[in-house]
Amino acid sequence: MNESTFPGTEQLPPPAQPIAPQRNLTVPDNYAEMPRPTAKLTAEDIAPVTDAHGPRNKIGPTGRPLPDLPVPQRPDKTGPAQVIAMCNQKGGVGKTTTTINLGAAIAETGRKVLLIDFDPQGSASIGLGVQPHDLELSVYNLLMQRDITPNEVIRPTRVENLDLLPANIDLSAAEVQLVQEVAREYTLQRVLEPIIPNYDVILIDCAPSLGLLTVNALTASNGIVVPLECEFFALRGLAMLTDTIGKVQDRLNPKLEIVGILGTMFDGRTTHAREVLDRVVQAFDERVFHTVIRRTVKFPETTVVGEPITTYAPSSSAATQYRDLAKEVLARCPAG
Repeated sequence: MNESTFPGTEQLPPPAQPIAPQRNLTVPDNYAEMPRPTAKLTAEDIAPVTDAHGPRNKIGPTGRPLPDLPVPQRPDKTGPAQVIAMCNQKGGVGKTTTTINLGAAIAETGRKVLLIDFDPQGSASIGLGVQPHDLELSVYNLLMQRDITPNEVIRPTRVENLDLLPANIDLSAAEVQLVQEVAREYTLQRVLEPIIPNYDVILIDCAPSLGLLTVNALTASNGIVVPLECEFFALRGLAMLTDTIGKVQDRLNPKLEIVGILGTMFDGRTTHAREVLDRVVQAFDERVFHTVIRRTVKFPETTVVGEPITTYAPSSSAATQYRDLAKEVLARCPAG
């Protein structure tokens, strides 16, 4: 593989350094310079952990010992919500799949969850059985019309404790119309304020861009989960995303923090996937979730039936992975 295969990109921070707008990600110019995986993974290592007594220092796919996370207890009361944006400007990295299935896995713990479809494509709505073209009211109306309340737009899903704020192509017009608004970056935060006490977790499925809608989502959020496909070009996109996060932290939302970076579409049989995951762990250390979402044919099937993997195939390894991810997210979030 020659050096022109992957052109030079931005700079990565050294391992375990906090993200700041001045720092960029380092991605090697040449694929040959990618570090080799530090852990020799066996079939047992990359299998889901089902030991009732915990992982017992089993090495996970990230090359680190898996933590023994407690089973989340049902909360005594509802709210105030922890607002988490699922964000990556690169498309096809598993944002929507992660938003739906993470939301369903958290809802299984007895927490009240709201999923906000903030992508004009309406993929999260479709993934939960809602047809975007049939919507009379969507998140667009909530953003642009002062007389519309959240309760008029929010609808329940087939999953207990999981509600949806749906979207359709109308949302694309909001990107243009919000430019003329005063304090346009705070529009989503304003409309969410009345319902923060009604939920424990609010997940925002962001569009694959770094435009005004995504900035609104970051401004309204306490935390960010970054789904990252275990593939080289997805790694490169982290540079622009971390720069945007740094600017939002400095200028709009100082409370914004990265909850974690999630490896998705992982295939432990390929050296390339392990190299990319190892590079991310070297750069971000404990910011990277121990849970990794592996490739499976089950996810496309769940989109067709309009339900999450936790109800479509509750005993599958994919469902187990998202339940493990829910444990990590709740352990990392102050409201968890």
